[in-house]
Amino acid sequence: MTLETRTYAVTRADLVTYAAASGDPNPIHQDEEVARSVGLPGVIAHGMLTMALAARAVESWFPGAEVVSFGCKFTNPVVVPADGAAEIEVAGEASEEDGLTTVKLTVTCAGQKVLGMPKAVVRA
Repeated sequence: MTLETRTYAVTRADLVTYAAASGDPNPIHQDEEVARSVGLPGVIAHGMLTMALAARAVESWFPGAEVVSFGCKFTNPVVVPADGAAEIEVAGEASEEDGLTTVKLTVTCAGQKVLGMPKAVVRA
């Protein structure tokens, strides 16, 4: 079953809020100069924030379901512009077997996959 794509906007203000909540003040998530000095194309979103947005999509498709497992690899950065927002798109394909639903995800930003092999397993 194909699930309706979800889109989430991430701004620099979101990165500041996430850094405070997560305890991850790494300046690559807030300072353009620092990010570029270590070879990044600009300020990037926290990988765990990107993963959390993918999990939010799963929750929106299966509200109240128990998450049995959720995993991915961080493959490409989400570059967040100083003005405006980066848009993260989460698409999914779900299949059910033995009371469990497996959701294979595709998570992209600007047409590029940003999470590798993202998958959730939920029990309704």
